[in-house]
Amino acid sequence: MKGLWKYIAPFAPDQSGAAAVLYGLGGIVVICDAGGCAGNICGFDEPRWFSGGKSAVFSAGLRDMDAILGRDDRLVAKLCDAAGQIEASFAAIVGTPVPSVIGTDYRALQRMAEKKLDIPVVSIDTTGMAVYDKGIEKAYMALLQAFAEPSVKAEKGTAGVLGALPLDLMRPGDMDTIRSMLLQQGWQHIQLYDCLDDFRQAGRAAVNFVISPAGLTAARYLRKSFGTAYAPAYFGLPLQFPDTSLFFRKKVLIVHQQGAAQALRKYIGQGQPEQVTAATWFMQPREWACDGDVVLREEDDFCRLADGGRFDVIVGDRYFKKALPHFTGTYLDFPHFAVSGRL
Repeated sequence: MKGLWKYIAPFAPDQSGAAAVLYGLGGIVVICDAGGCAGNICGFDEPRWFSGGKSAVFSAGLRDMDAILGRDDRLVAKLCDAAGQIEASFAAIVGTPVPSVIGTDYRALQRMAEKKLDIPVVSIDTTGMAVYDKGIEKAYMALLQAFAEPSVKAEKGTAGVLGALPLDLMRPGDMDTIRSMLLQQGWQHIQLYDCLDDFRQAGRAAVNFVISPAGLTAARYLRKSFGTAYAPAYFGLPLQFPDTSLFFRKKVLIVHQQGAAQALRKYIGQGQPEQVTAATWFMQPREWACDGDVVLREEDDFCRLADGGRFDVIVGDRYFKKALPHFTGTYLDFPHFAVSGRL
């Protein structure tokens, strides 16, 4: 039944994706909501809160009449008050369902705030009705357009990594793993876009490695602006799947974001799978997809695809397995934090 999800809970929404990009950049992040969306971001969709990280995230605390009457001046006043107490290099306003429904003009809100503050302000028009990858995409673009210095030149030995965020990775420590792996490959300086200076110096990268489709629009923008080449990459697969013989002459379904699925498809090719299909609820760029790959819209789409005896092996977050009561093949866990919130 369309719209009926019995086994799979909602995925991380777009405002959580935007907040993940903004995390730890040294700015004031204002979630334009009544309190619930900010609570979800801080309590469920950002694992770095549990490892001692710090980020200044505030709820706008919109009341009913504030939203109905569009009292943007009150939000700006609260932002100015926060800026007077916290040393920040910029401020970001992140959209949620209520301001989107009433048609909040984020650009106007941004200009109002910039007139009152001595720091740059960026606005990200997330709606809470899309999933996390759209928020990541919008946040990357807002920050690059606001801060990337056009005079910066590419430097040999510098690599950028777009999409290296906990929502798209397998383990909390994967960002450190990515850095160490690239250093071992001979790269001398790594930009994970986890500090504001990486956005300012975005043009330094000789190449950008793109972990998920959420980073593709930013990679294309940097290629157009600075001539920076980009390439898909996903790290840590040998650690998760050391035995590729499990896929030998098997029909395999991979359920993840398309960048991870495509990388795993290539990796397990040495296991001589008979057929590998990728399925995703998220972005599926044409250049990362193969014939037969599937974009999922409903829970029923997944159940019909995966629970009908078509595949011998399914690789996906183990959270999905409960939606497949009739699957009798091999199910391999491929963690995806944006799906299950599981560390």
